[in-house]
Amino acid sequence: MTQRNDNPADPFKKALADATKTLADAPDLTVTYSVDPPGMTADAMRLPQVSRRMTRDEVLIARGTADALALRRRHHDADVAAKYNPTGQMARDLYEAMETARCEAVGARAMPGTLGNIDAKIAHEAERKGYSQIRSAQDAPLAQAAGYLVRHLATGRPMPGGAGNVMELWRPFIEEQAGGTLDHVNDVLADQAAFARLARQVIKDLGYGDQLGEDPDLQDEDEGEGDEAEEQPDTSEGQEENESEEAEAEPDQSQEDTQDTTESKVMMDEAPDMEEGEEAELPESDAPLEPPQPAPYSDADPNYSVYTTDFDEEIKAEELAEPAELERLRAYLDQQLEPLKGAVSRLANKLQRRLQAQQNRSWEFDLEEGILDAGRLARVVANPTTPLSFKIEKDTEFRDTCVTLLLDNSGSMRGRPISIAAICADVLARTLERCQVKVEILGFTTRAWKGGQSRERWLAQGRPPQPGRLNDLRHIIYKGADAPWRRVRSNLGLMMKEGLLKENIDGEALEWAHRRMIQRPEQRKILMVISDGAPVDDSTLSVNSANYLEKHLRDVIAMVEKRKAVELIAIGIGHDVTRYYQRAVTITDVEQLAGAMTEQLASLFDSDPRARARVMGIRKAS
Repeated sequence: MTQRNDNPADPFKKALADATKTLADAPDLTVTYSVDPPGMTADAMRLPQVSRRMTRDEVLIARGTADALALRRRHHDADVAAKYNPTGQMARDLYEAMETARCEAVGARAMPGTLGNIDAKIAHEAERKGYSQIRSAQDAPLAQAAGYLVRHLATGRPMPGGAGNVMELWRPFIEEQAGGTLDHVNDVLADQAAFARLARQVIKDLGYGDQLGEDPDLQDEDEGEGDEAEEQPDTSEGQEENESEEAEAEPDQSQEDTQDTTESKVMMDEAPDMEEGEEAELPESDAPLEPPQPAPYSDADPNYSVYTTDFDEEIKAEELAEPAELERLRAYLDQQLEPLKGAVSRLANKLQRRLQAQQNRSWEFDLEEGILDAGRLARVVANPTTPLSFKIEKDTEFRDTCVTLLLDNSGSMRGRPISIAAICADVLARTLERCQVKVEILGFTTRAWKGGQSRERWLAQGRPPQPGRLNDLRHIIYKGADAPWRRVRSNLGLMMKEGLLKENIDGEALEWAHRRMIQRPEQRKILMVISDGAPVDDSTLSVNSANYLEKHLRDVIAMVEKRKAVELIAIGIGHDVTRYYQRAVTITDVEQLAGAMTEQLASLFDSDPRARARVMGIRKAS
């Protein structure tokens, strides 16, 4: 007897899969549904899961994701995209966002109904990332705003919800810098190569021309010129001398300024004059109009500089080790946890009881209706004219909370301190997840000792004075806020990896964690920093002022505490961090870390402000 499949979502899934294959013009495409993030490969597409309930949001998001991916597959040529893809991260993000907008707009010309579906997907993603709550352009992603604006100009449709907010925050700046270029969006929409050239010009207009890399069209021309040069050996020497003279006169001229080298000698003689005119205008048009948050600079201190960000790294823990190695390192961490199992279990239970007590016993008193408050009946007995007092149970605010743990992964944490920090992060993540509190675990260190590739470039370029931060950052994501603990459990073992822990640049790490948090949709955000010392990077401090990194850390802390979008607390291991942070505790023994973390977090959820003040006022653990 065959079993009947009575899942009401199955007919919808099959119909959507068939429509997606048709829209993508890919009849052999495999379409699946999963709780994992949506995506697409050469022969398969993964869409968001649709439950048996088939809620309106599930259906709209599945349709919008399917339409967006199908249009991308149909109208996007990977070879053309790779040819024009910039080299710098910010430039790549801008290029990718604009190309996504182009694919959706081209598809909408033939099938306008796709726009409504994709609008629902964009609105959902913008809400999940908290775009509607952003009030300043520097807190909004420029790349997303540029993509939204291209889509708006190409389709004439307003962007939905928080996406529209992000677009409008950046729109004055984008239109001021690249408005003339964007006027031609509709002219090149159907031609991916022409649109890619327009996108690269927009990126240059926005101040990221240095991240574009070589001009692919100019490279093609140079190849042709190389063939001509082989056929005319007698004139090559004179041409080389002429080019050398031009290079001395115009050291900053770009490749675009010299692309017409195959034209007549008269045109070549006129080129330097044109270039001089362009150079004279650059300081007035480009320099003062840099984007508010260029990559090398800090929101907290505009004078803080970075020599290069080309070698910096933001990476997931699973990308730094093979799965088998992570499992082995996790097993080693579990061995370290064995003697502390009883203590950490008691602390975890204590924290969970504190949170659940808040959840179950949070009340509003002295009301005119509700449940009779027996604790206040004595007043009525003493004075019968006193009205009865009632109470009602209320929801607690910690339900809509995100906690980020930012762990110092410097070399001085090696051994017992990093083991205890990893164990505590593990326990807190599990405990808070049970209480429906989102948890993110981040780590920060550098990719190398003594400066790495950044210092090598600095040395090769003649040791310019005051280079700013001179090392390669490594920011590690051990657990994303939306990732279930069970899926990333082995990631925390990475902290046991030999050679991972190097130097620490705390200010930029704190700013990075803060920037990630303000994108979160939760109403309450708590950032806990665990460190064992002041910022130390020998490469940077050897060529800048002695307090260069420490001053930046203080500036970042002041910015975070002043904005108050994130509640900042810190725990110092054997190091007095109270001179940096307003709310901090210092412990002298790493064994105290679990207790200190538990008390600090529990105090933040305490509804009694006096109790909270008592805990937060403790500056040193006994």
